[in-house]
Amino acid sequence: MYRRQLLLGSTSVLAAATATRGVMAAPRARVRGANQDIRVAVVGFRDHGRVHIRAYKAMKGVRLVALCDVDQQILDKQVAELDKEGIKVQGFRDIRAVLDSKEIDVVSLATPNHWHALGTVWACQAGKDVCVEKPISHCIWEGRKMVEAARKYRRMVQADLDSRAGTRLDEVSQYLRSGQLGKIVYVRSWNYIRRTSIGRLAGPQKIPADVDYDLWTGPAPMRPLLRTRLHYDWHWQWATGNGEIANNGSHQLDQVRWILGASELPRTVVSFGGRYGYMDDGQTPNTQTAIYDFGGIPVIYEARGLTEKRGSETMDGFVGKTADGKPVVRKHEGGPRNSGQAVFCQGGYYLDGTAYDNNGKEIRRFEEGDRRGIREHFIDSVRSRKISDLRIDVLEGHRSVTVCHMGNVSFQSGEPLSFAAARQALDGNPHAAAALERMAQHLTANGVDATKDTINVGPTLTFDAKQEKFTGSHAEVANLFLKDTYREPFVIRERV
Repeated sequence: MYRRQLLLGSTSVLAAATATRGVMAAPRARVRGANQDIRVAVVGFRDHGRVHIRAYKAMKGVRLVALCDVDQQILDKQVAELDKEGIKVQGFRDIRAVLDSKEIDVVSLATPNHWHALGTVWACQAGKDVCVEKPISHCIWEGRKMVEAARKYRRMVQADLDSRAGTRLDEVSQYLRSGQLGKIVYVRSWNYIRRTSIGRLAGPQKIPADVDYDLWTGPAPMRPLLRTRLHYDWHWQWATGNGEIANNGSHQLDQVRWILGASELPRTVVSFGGRYGYMDDGQTPNTQTAIYDFGGIPVIYEARGLTEKRGSETMDGFVGKTADGKPVVRKHEGGPRNSGQAVFCQGGYYLDGTAYDNNGKEIRRFEEGDRRGIREHFIDSVRSRKISDLRIDVLEGHRSVTVCHMGNVSFQSGEPLSFAAARQALDGNPHAAAALERMAQHLTANGVDATKDTINVGPTLTFDAKQEKFTGSHAEVANLFLKDTYREPFVIRERV
């Protein structure tokens, strides 16, 4: 890998000149004409990676040639299933072997969060284009290194944020920013998704026999397995996951940036919440609010993992207020998932694909439009070598997930308070105060006694978007969360 990096670095002047025109070089594995097949490897597919496999199988001019997973049982099973379909793929356990192969042009990463950045940087250094799952990074510093690697090695790197596949929000953004509903006053965004307990252990668990735990852990600290399931529940432990705000919140907050046309990051953030309803080995909050200042526009994001009330399997509906104080209520029709955005303007609001006036009268409905798959856009860019053909380039993906990380940094920098003390701490922020009351009502409906329980309240942090660092009050602690620590040899270097 080091030798390859030196060889690629020798062309850095040409790379910089080409990149400024938004056109990237083709993979070095071979010189490929416009009609030649693009050869793809999918890395990580126990869960969402199977969506990647199905997508590439269905594309003309694309060949799925390799699979990589640290779980030998999962790997062998998927290779055998593809073989039955007449698709011959090579199986790998170690991503480094994938990147060494000259028979692969593109890497599609669907690994756990803590592997996204390292896998992307290594792939760029190896001359591969990359489609990387959300959230594209595990911390803010990693995202910047991914952007630097993509530009330095002239790679097409797309963040796999599926919402960008459609075109509806392009129209919504143009409409709302045109002023036809008046000035945007504030934005609400939410993920209400049922999350049950991951269990509580008395001690370390046995590593599954088919899993290479060293490779699975990769850049994260090597620790005993302290949860019942190795897979998926890593989302809810800080060393490998980022909680709901970066899991599904990465989609919602990316859509908010898209609607607002926000090319820059928010100036401030404050976050509060906790893990309620059960005692388990999860560390990230299952109930969280983060409030941002996007150039004077407040954005309120809320995540809830408990249902509308104890004993129900239905999530909360949406409850809000228009800019002139009228209630807006949208009951959830059932099921364990309710996500969306509401944009409140002086003369009306946007909710669930429709614009209304302040009295709730429908003004305009926005159709979904083009729904080509996000990975099809990515393959188009691999052929054209134009960053503009990426539906969401790595830089935009980095900015969107940085918003999520900012919320987590405030939360992790906070302290537990009583709900009464939290009300006092948030009293100067009317949107925060209102969100805290919504949270308290939601928890009460789920049997949580808000008069006795505590809530973790983070400080209001100021963010310098140019330096990608926190400044001012509480910055000393907050900046400790900007970068992870890594273990050899799974390290992202300062100079990628």
